[in-house]
Amino acid sequence: MIEREPLHALSREDLLALVAELQRQIAELRVRQEALRAEIDQLKRGGKRQAAPFSKGTRTTAPKSPGRKPGAGTFCYRKAPPPEAVTEPPVDVKVLLESCPACGGPLAEERVDFAYRTDLPERPRPKVTQYRVRVCRCTVCGTQVRGQHPDLAPDQYGATAHRLGARVMAAAHALHYGVGIPVRKVPAVLAALTGVQLTQGALTQDALRRTQGPVGTAYEALRTAVPAAPVVHTDDTGWRVGGEPAHLMAFATDAVTVDQIRPRHRHDEVQEVIPADDPGVMVTDRGRRDDAQAFDNVRQQKCLAHIQRSISAVLATKAGRGRDFGEGLKALLQDALQLWHAYHDGTATDFVTEAKVLQEELTYQLRDRRLRDADNQRLLNELGWHHDRGNLVRFLTDPRVEPTNNRAERALRPAVIARKVSQCSKNGRGAYAVAIFTSVVRTLTRQSIDSLVEGLYHLFRTPSIQGIPP
Repeated sequence: MIEREPLHALSREDLLALVAELQRQIAELRVRQEALRAEIDQLKRGGKRQAAPFSKGTRTTAPKSPGRKPGAGTFCYRKAPPPEAVTEPPVDVKVLLESCPACGGPLAEERVDFAYRTDLPERPRPKVTQYRVRVCRCTVCGTQVRGQHPDLAPDQYGATAHRLGARVMAAAHALHYGVGIPVRKVPAVLAALTGVQLTQGALTQDALRRTQGPVGTAYEALRTAVPAAPVVHTDDTGWRVGGEPAHLMAFATDAVTVDQIRPRHRHDEVQEVIPADDPGVMVTDRGRRDDAQAFDNVRQQKCLAHIQRSISAVLATKAGRGRDFGEGLKALLQDALQLWHAYHDGTATDFVTEAKVLQEELTYQLRDRRLRDADNQRLLNELGWHHDRGNLVRFLTDPRVEPTNNRAERALRPAVIARKVSQCSKNGRGAYAVAIFTSVVRTLTRQSIDSLVEGLYHLFRTPSIQGIPP
């Protein structure tokens, strides 16, 4: 401890300097106190129900204007429906005037313009079918034998004689898992559109039951198809099962999307879908699970967007020569990203040569050396290790690989939205159903089917998805 001289021993100048220093410290403490008080007030308000609980509390100085984005072209007109889509007889719209309203001259027909209007029909009347099931009894042993029909369940009699058909349930599941409507609101939406009465419990029980049938079979086929893809994107987000923390993992390829929910997210859970001998490329972020020894033989591409954000975070705290390493590395990665986009746009003149030059410059920038700044040294050690393994700019040697993990993040977006308006899953069976139906629905949506409802209806009757065998 530094001992100060007694106040009576200080000169007048020293006393004035001490008073000025104390006043400066008091001013700093007051500013800090106000900041802490404002933070406490914000946390208190955040704990209460707010109109916009997920708002970041910042205002955009230059918000984007509504309408089409720049470069998307000028909006001219809505495309006319194809001839087979026209369901009503044409309406002839005649000119009622006998002469020109401007000068009174005679009118002569010049051409016929076509206009269209697409509208909803009257609310459809539900299709109700009555089945007259013959019941016989054995005259010897008294065994009762009921008639069978493909649309009837063996136990469909008595209190459960009236059930909803497969297309109604397909529409309900499409609204919930496809559109994202909460399960408690699906019955109201379905009743408003079709007049069919459905309960929330019936929808949940139907989802649990179908996981053991064709939908579950199709889900296992999707899981088998993931390792066969040349490129697999994977990412995860938080989930809850019975109030306990869990992880929802997404695996996205060009053809399929597979979700799974597990209590933990380690390389063991990833290997349930992507084996250690996977011949394809795994696009992922920089999670430790993906850098495990189990994936030493799996080629990877680290998400360039995550890396750029890490570099920007380091640059925000540096000045002078401490920014040289980060700025040089960031510029090289941006050039690599632009080259990859130019290749896919068809504007790259010599992609192979330019890619080779960029890789050599990155190798030199990430060479093993000692840097003075600790943060830059950390970036060098981590990114240099990824570059040595070929996982930093693999998209330059294999243009099929995307440089970012945006595909997996888009696959997780429906689950993130559903998590905000629900309590996730109540138990393990519910989590399993969520993983199955989200995988199947997302895959059907990506395959550009005409109707998600018809796609699910077909799946309920045939356990396969457009060429993916059961």
